Amino acid sequence: MFFIKKPFLPKGNLPTMNQDLIPETREKMSAEFKKRLHYSSDILENVVGSSGITIFSIGPLIDKTMFHQDIIDPIKDLSFDSIQKVIEHLSVGEIEKSNQMEKVVKSALDGSVIIYLEGETSVLLAKIPSRVGRALTFAENESHVIGPQIAFNESLMTNIALIRNYIKDPDLCVEDFVVGSRTNKSGAILYMSGIASEQMVNTLRNRIDGIKIDGILDSSVLLQLIEDQSLSIFPLMSLTERPDRVCDLLLKGKLAVLVDGSSLAIICPHTFMEFFQAQEDSNVNWHIGTFYRLLRLIALFFSVFLTAIYVACITFHYEVIPQTLLITLSESRAKVPFPPIIEALLLEFFLELLREAGARLPTKVGQTMGIVGGIVIGTAAVDAGFTSNILIIIIALAALGSFVTPSYSMGNVIRILRFPLIILAGFWGLYGIMYGFCFLLLHLLRQSSLGSPYLSPFYPPRFADWKDSIIRLPLSFTYKRPDLTRPRNENKYDPEKAKEKN
Repeated sequence: MFFIKKPFLPKGNLPTMNQDLIPETREKMSAEFKKRLHYSSDILENVVGSSGITIFSIGPLIDKTMFHQDIIDPIKDLSFDSIQKVIEHLSVGEIEKSNQMEKVVKSALDGSVIIYLEGETSVLLAKIPSRVGRALTFAENESHVIGPQIAFNESLMTNIALIRNYIKDPDLCVEDFVVGSRTNKSGAILYMSGIASEQMVNTLRNRIDGIKIDGILDSSVLLQLIEDQSLSIFPLMSLTERPDRVCDLLLKGKLAVLVDGSSLAIICPHTFMEFFQAQEDSNVNWHIGTFYRLLRLIALFFSVFLTAIYVACITFHYEVIPQTLLITLSESRAKVPFPPIIEALLLEFFLELLREAGARLPTKVGQTMGIVGGIVIGTAAVDAGFTSNILIIIIALAALGSFVTPSYSMGNVIRILRFPLIILAGFWGLYGIMYGFCFLLLHLLRQSSLGSPYLSPFYPPRFADWKDSIIRLPLSFTYKRPDLTRPRNENKYDPEKAKEKN
């Protein structure tokens, strides 16, 4: 084996990577900056002032008004002998020095301008990003009648500001992170210090740090990378566009993740029952809130099992149908040429086609398509003997049941679950439905959300949390935070002091 003898270097004079340092001349700096950005056409290079200060930037990423008012105008008529004196004449809030070319390029991609003075070994990075995004609007996917109506938008700073407007507490912690080797997408983890479990915070932090991917464009993509089990059809973490819901769950000890460019926040841990709870349940009287939740669970049963039960009874179990209804069913199905399983699957497939077409078309056209298409196709199918009237009613009820679910992601799961249950009912009747139900139950028992049981508070049984699960008792009964989050501070308030004041 041959060894190459290296020259001796005295301690403290280690070699530096010259290609990563700021060049000493303007021509070399310009060439290096453009080379690292592959000579893109949107690179700007401005020379201002009698000192020959050069400002490099990427045009679409900077605020043009701030660029002229806060950068160009204050220094265009002045002369400087050092880069440090330039800072005194700038009114930009975020300014830092750097001598590393790699950091300079990353800052330019993040909306900074690079202020360069020939002969200096460092440059100034002044952050003036352009605010590209829409104004704050109403929540469209989680609309409520009672309560705040504002929703997140695509700006990370705006979304954090919305949450801080609700929770004006120094214990609200915001931890920044960057994910994606090419997109360099900024994000933030939010939690309440003194309430949230340190173990959960560390688990979430480690999962995000361990992501090795070239790009993430939305929080829904990040959710798929950090959830406990990516093979499960059920959503194990929640997405919401409502800042009031995020704040309510933060105060219960949960964690939130925001991603720049996304209008949805990730909430974890999340249980199966919480997907059928809406923020409006807490804004109304507890009797009405409980009624809403029971109604959603009944709608869940109708949506998942009703069509499958119809197929099982018509195919195998005529004896469970009342005689008067059986005569009506026989007359309705007299002209139908298909067995019940084929008839149900075809109608469910047509319904999904109409729903998907209505969602992809423009808003006004989509609404018309859904209503007119459903009426025309349904009426024509019955008149042609393609299906029965009763099955159309059942499938319509099942479709309405999936719309009642507050969570869009859980609503999609309910739509998919109907198909395998219909197939099981067509082959094995009610026994097939029970097999499918047991499989789903066992699958749910095995799931977890950020390490917490997915079917809490029913498995493992936590009776104290039943007060705010299927039913919602008055707020005076729910002074404890849920055990699911293992909060460091269990009580929202002292119940004994509250009783004395009352």
